[in-house]
Formats: sequence, C-alpha cells, structure tokens
Amino acid sequence: MSHTAHIPSHRKPRQRASTTALRAGVAGGVLSTIAVAGAAGPAQAEPVTQTIEMPTITEGLSTAVAASAQATQQVAHDLETQAQQDAAAAKAAKTAKKAKAEAVRKAEAEKKAEAAAKAKAEAEAAERASRTAERTTLSASSGSSGSSGSSASASTTSYSSSATGSAASVVAFAKAQVGDAYVSGGTGPNSWDCSGLVQAAFRSVGVDLPRVSQSQSTAGTQVSLSNLQPGDILYWGGAGSAYHVAVYVGGGQFVGAQNSGTGVVQASLDYDPPSGAVRVL
Repeated sequence: MSHTAHIPSHRKPRQRASTTALRAGVAGGVLSTIAVAGAAGPAQAEPVTQTIEMPTITEGLSTAVAASAQATQQVAHDLETQAQQDAAAAKAAKTAKKAKAEAVRKAEAEKKAEAAAKAKAEAEAAERASRTAERTTLSASSGSSGSSGSSASASTTSYSSSATGSAASVVAFAKAQVGDAYVSGGTGPNSWDCSGLVQAAFRSVGVDLPRVSQSQSTAGTQVSLSNLQPGDILYWGGAGSAYHVAVYVGGGQFVGAQNSGTGVVQASLDYDPPSGAVRVL
C-alpha cells in the first residue's frame, strides 16, 4: 500500500452524470424561455380579477340577529302604545275636568233659579196670607149674599146681575162648586185651585182657556171693573202676571177657589177688590 493511501483526497467527488444532465437541461430551458420572451417584445399585462369570498354567517348568528331585530321592533311598538295610552289618558282627564266644571256651573244656575222661584212663591204667599184672616169669614158672608150683594152694589158702579147664554152656564158651573176644597194644582171634580176652577167653568161651554192665572188674565178683552158682566174673569195682580183669578157671577159677587182655609167660596167684590177683568164671552 502506498504511504498516501490513508489521506483523503482533496478532489471534489464526481457528480453523477444524470444529475448533471438534468441541471443542464433546466438551465437551458430557462434561458430559452427568456430568449423567446425577449424576442417577442414586452408582454401586455392582463387585469387580475380576484374574488373574495365573505365568511358565511352561521345559522346560530342569523337567528340571534333576527331575534334582536324582533325585540327592537317590540320595544318600539310598546313605546308607541304607551305614548298613545298616555295621550288618551290626558285627553280623558281634560274632558272630565271640563265636564265637572260645567256640571258645577249648571248646578249653581239651577240653585239660583230655585232660590228665585222660592222667593217669588214666598212673596205671593205672603201677599195672600195678608188676607187670610179676613177670608176665613167668606163662608159666612156667602150665606148672607143677598145683603152683601146689596152692600156691594151700593158701593160700586152699575154691576149687572143677570146672565144669559154661555155666560149663564159659566156662572152656574162656578156656583155649583162652592164648598169644594182648595188644593194647589187641583182641577176638579171636588178640589180646585183658582185657575183650575176658572178653566173648568169655561170648558163647560166649549171655551178652552190657558191653565195658569197669568195667562188667563190676558185671555180676553180687558174691561173696566165698573162695567162688569156675569162670566167675566176677574184677576188679582197685573195683567199677564196675575196671582189669582175668579169668575164674576153678577150682583157684585164672585166665585173663586181662594185658599186651603176657605175652599171655593162666593163673596163680595168689596171684600177683596180685584185688579182688573177680561171678557171672553
């Protein structure tokens, strides 16, 4: 053995022929491609279109979003409903307040009207009451109507004592009720108030008079108390505001439903002189 046999050789190891050939072929192909590209001139770049796919929302996330949107809509609906309810409540409160004020005003007006009516009734009652003591003797006076009639005729101007036709029927009806009771609002057949008796007397001959004294005092032609005829309507108070009426029966006498103490009586005009008279027949 040579004395240098154990020393490694410094020569590079030979590459395998196949590897060397492959590398040479690749290099050649690359150079050929570059050469062809250079000869063909610069290539025009084509636009690159790239599609980016968005991540797909999972089924759970979609359900959550839908639920959130529904909840938002429900909250909005609830708020709108509450606002409508608040507006309706405010309107109802305002209406109730206005109605209450109107009711109070109406009640006060009715109270004032009642007070005025009561005051008027009391005044009329007081005026009638001033004659009550004297009227309690009317029944006795009617029993002696002949002498009373003579006295009345002596102190007045030409009262007629004769009655004919419808006037005679009115007088007869009125006299027939003497002794009946006086009842406020009474229209017969056994109890009367003053205007109820007068109305019924004229109705007996087919004449329909108003129901109350005030209207009866203007139902016919105004006549003088010095020129009375049987069947004329006598009234006390003003024409159109009379508080009492009766029927003149002739001879200076009248028949009227006076008050609850005397009932229906026949009495002298001198006892309680009327304010005026109207002639219907």
